[in-house]
Amino acid sequence: MKKISFQDYLPFIVLAGLAIIGIFLPTPTTFADASKYNFADVAWILVATSLVFLMTPGLSFFYGGMVNRKNVISTMMQSFIATGLISIIWVVVGFSLAFGESQNGIIGDPSTFFFFKGVPDGPAWGTIPMMLFALFQLKFAVITPALVVGAVAERIRFTSYVLFMVMFSLLVYAPIAHWTWHSEGILFKLGVLDFAGGTVVHISAGCAALAGALVLRRRKDHIAKKELTPANVPFVLLGTGLLWFGWFGFNAGSSLGANALAVTAFAATNTATAAAGLSWIFFDVIRGRKPSVLGFCIGAVVGLVAITPAAGYVGVPQSLFIGFVAAIVSNLVVHFKNKSSIDDTLDVFPCHGVGGMTGMLLTGVFASQAINPAITENGWAYGNFSLFYKQTLGLLLVVGYSFAVSWAIFKFINYVHPLRVSDEEEELGLDVTQHNEMYHPNMMSISSNGTLTEEETGIQHG
Repeated sequence: MKKISFQDYLPFIVLAGLAIIGIFLPTPTTFADASKYNFADVAWILVATSLVFLMTPGLSFFYGGMVNRKNVISTMMQSFIATGLISIIWVVVGFSLAFGESQNGIIGDPSTFFFFKGVPDGPAWGTIPMMLFALFQLKFAVITPALVVGAVAERIRFTSYVLFMVMFSLLVYAPIAHWTWHSEGILFKLGVLDFAGGTVVHISAGCAALAGALVLRRRKDHIAKKELTPANVPFVLLGTGLLWFGWFGFNAGSSLGANALAVTAFAATNTATAAAGLSWIFFDVIRGRKPSVLGFCIGAVVGLVAITPAAGYVGVPQSLFIGFVAAIVSNLVVHFKNKSSIDDTLDVFPCHGVGGMTGMLLTGVFASQAINPAITENGWAYGNFSLFYKQTLGLLLVVGYSFAVSWAIFKFINYVHPLRVSDEEEELGLDVTQHNEMYHPNMMSISSNGTLTEEETGIQHG
């Protein structure tokens, strides 16, 4: 039996404290200004919000299928736990930090929407309730730290990763979301375009992933250059399908209405994704490799990432080019990364980080007022270098900030609580050592109460 320490009690104490605070907060009138809503928009954003939620379990399958068999459950859990953890953080203070009253364009006032104060009965956000906008944005906040899991999989402690998610959400995601999407944010006022999260979600997560991989160092199997086969390729295919499906809510929902822009974003998303999946496997073929399910799935996800910042600003022909180019760029970065000593387990930085960067820059090339009249200038392809320059500045700021702060977060966590599992736990696998559960029921016996005993796992606690 593991000896319980104060650190084990702390998460429960914090959650209990938040729950008790909730008892004493007033219950607001819901949707006081309902006459201002367009209920077609409300219906579509409700659907889009649900679609974006589906992406996190999709990501869990995508990642879980690619890791070693003994780490499937731990990898999936590290992603999926964000649905609970970030949901609570967002209600308490996250939404305030991202969209609350701006403090010099850097961060929102944490008291603005504390515990969703004023959100249910707040003013309409365009044509939808403020609460619906907050819930839609919540799903973006959920999946972003979940993306980082892929870079640190197979060697990070579950408790340490939970702490990372909390700190990343507050110190990295919320500020970047405020800069980019708040009307007073520094990047928004600069004129940087990010339709659905190229900087906020993918570049921030990709750079955090690189920082985590460097701080955690290499897995033993990576040092030994062991070839580890994916645990379940059909899981990867299922995860890709769920991500592709959910991404229509991610991008088309970012129009915040049932309108023509949503249709354009939907079409651009599908086209870029299709082009990137094909581009990845065809590029593999001309490099002497066989077309693979994994290749198509990874390429498709890169296409989804790359079109995210551009979806509401570019035409369908340009989206095909964005997907095609992004897959080649990420494929090459994966190739060069594999020749280095960097152990980014599931290539999060090459696919999400570099894919997001490619999309951000190409948004600066192909953004068009013909597609979205709300933007103030066209891209470089239409004679305006200024937008590309602004996109580059925004990219550099987000890359530098997300990498530096994420690096500091990982270092801090390692100082207060070990980030990495022991060599023995890494050898046995994180499914058993972190969760006392198994992916394959025939690999190990189950104790009479449905859990693995210390003798069965080979791990002695205490």
